[in-house]
Amino acid sequence: MPLAAFVALPAAAQQLDLPDVEDTAQSGDEEGQGTVVTVTADSWNDLGIAIASFATNRDVPTPANSSGTAALGLELSRVVYNDLRFNGLFRPVGPDSLPRPSYGQITDPAWGTWRGRSAEMLVHGYVRANDDGRLTVGCYLYDVELEIELVREGWVVNPGEWRRAAHKCSDLVYSRLSGEDPFFDSRIAYIAETGPPEARIKRLAIMDSDGANHRFITNGQSTALTPRYSPDYSKIAYLSYVDGNPRIYVYDIGTGRQTLVTESSNPTFAPRWSPDGRWILYSMAIAGNTDIYRVPSSGGGRPERLTFSPAIEVGGSYSPDGSRIVFESDQSGAQQCYIMNADGSNQRRISFFGGRCATPEWSPRGDQIAFTHIAGDFHIAVMNTDGRNMRTLTNAWHDEAPTWAPNGRIIQFFRTERGTGNTSIWQVDLTGENERRLRTPVGASDPAWGPVLP
Repeated sequence: MPLAAFVALPAAAQQLDLPDVEDTAQSGDEEGQGTVVTVTADSWNDLGIAIASFATNRDVPTPANSSGTAALGLELSRVVYNDLRFNGLFRPVGPDSLPRPSYGQITDPAWGTWRGRSAEMLVHGYVRANDDGRLTVGCYLYDVELEIELVREGWVVNPGEWRRAAHKCSDLVYSRLSGEDPFFDSRIAYIAETGPPEARIKRLAIMDSDGANHRFITNGQSTALTPRYSPDYSKIAYLSYVDGNPRIYVYDIGTGRQTLVTESSNPTFAPRWSPDGRWILYSMAIAGNTDIYRVPSSGGGRPERLTFSPAIEVGGSYSPDGSRIVFESDQSGAQQCYIMNADGSNQRRISFFGGRCATPEWSPRGDQIAFTHIAGDFHIAVMNTDGRNMRTLTNAWHDEAPTWAPNGRIIQFFRTERGTGNTSIWQVDLTGENERRLRTPVGASDPAWGPVLP
């Protein structure tokens, strides 16, 4: 079974055919190739997954790790371990407490060793330094009890993109065992915050889904707010205040070019993409009345007003098929969540529980809406698209602005500390039982989870 591959560059991925592991690699068990293993929700947390250190055929220095490919193999497996450990589904065992397989054992596991450690599933991998300076990374998932290979893939990456190969391996394992879409090989845009509360500097920044490879996009001379990735990941829309006037920009990740979409002297809020990438939804206040508008994302188009009530309509998030929009409004006298058709028609309230409903975001699966539930404190909550089955997922003092993982299983948000006003990015799965803070070099707010990278 040939390995699939990608070249991890900012440009589009290039598909390659890679050979099996040199000399010692064997084709996977043909019976195993047809075996379907999907882990049910009841058994996720009990599944023993051993993630061994990735082996190498020849330990040589590489720009990715001057200590050599053996040390890089350990780092690759650690990334896979942390991905699977923090997603709320599995309880894996990491490479630092496991035997290190030889290069030949990558395709010929020592089954007895792993059964003796109560491993039901086994992740093996390798890393090779290529003559052209790039790296080949392979990833294998085995069922230890059946002694079969379930799936394998491989990738050719530039040294600086080695973490992408690790995240791709995590995605491979996650998808094969859970039957769900992957999300680890994705990135997050957010607002980096520095300085005192009364003079906060807010810059647009991006990082990997696990907080690595952090990069600032804007220099902080003008305030940046509420970023959102385009559906194809190629761009980021965000709000910027230049000379006190709000402007919506689209930043092209590949070229670094910025396009002005719309500007106004009126207060403007929360740009959001349509699923087809043609429109940007936003809110604007004119003469004290805030309504929802849309404007072509290409820039230079005329804004189209979608709401016309005297109430305050803010925010807006499209359903995955683009047919509906969820937003917040005080039409009823208090801040609540509503749904309307994409043209602004058929508005109806969906939140009827206690407290207020703000910053709603439609799940990429289309079945739920995440929002900020304000009932004294601020909490992250989810509900069905008709407003039923509301569940609170967090219980801190001030959590807000949810954004979904690409597969709709995890929600990211930002948390403000009582007293200090410091902000940080957190994530929680849909059970509400697995919270994790993402480390950032400075304060962080307004996260936006992008789609899986191409």
